[in-house]
Amino acid sequence: MRIVVAEDLYLLRDGMVRLIEAYGHQVVATAATGPETLEALRTWRPEVSVIDVRMPPNQSDEGLRAALAARSEMPGLPVLILSQHVEQLYARELLADGSGGVGYLLKESVFDADQFLDALERVAAGGTAMDPAVIAKLLSTGSPHQGLDRLTEREHSVLALMAEGLSNQAIGRRLFLSEGTVSKYTTSMFGKLGLTDDDNSNRRVRAVLTYLNKP
Repeated sequence: MRIVVAEDLYLLRDGMVRLIEAYGHQVVATAATGPETLEALRTWRPEVSVIDVRMPPNQSDEGLRAALAARSEMPGLPVLILSQHVEQLYARELLADGSGGVGYLLKESVFDADQFLDALERVAAGGTAMDPAVIAKLLSTGSPHQGLDRLTEREHSVLALMAEGLSNQAIGRRLFLSEGTVSKYTTSMFGKLGLTDDDNSNRRVRAVLTYLNKP
């Protein structure tokens, strides 16, 4: 994959570049500020990018705003946010277009290379990779989306794990259910959310975005 890495801390940025390239991917550009990030995304249109939230010049939310600006110009541009902070407003805006290809991980929750690379690959493929702590923060405010209030407790559990990017098989292991049972829950859930598209992968992304992007 062709990847852009945007991180203002040199050691962390260099470490991510070395890790990504060790797994056979290509880092086509790096950035250390918000404006550099937007320029790199516009220039390279990477298959996925890794972007910190708080970057120079103001160390506020420049990285996330650069990601938003790039996705407004290039809809569906895959972006994985990697940060120490959850910025609720901009995170919701990042999810708002409903096109997928979005991830948001907290640095403290990434424990090994395989986890990080798996998240990158899922986002690059148009899926989602959301940290449970980010999900909890995003769901702490807002009223239920129409349809979400009709889900059972078990369907909510399945959808929450789906938001993390887990497959039906992985969800089944986490909830001690068979893969077939999880599939039945997802089918029921899609129906209640009004997601009738035959493309199951697309329905998964749309269900997750409905879940996370509650008003």
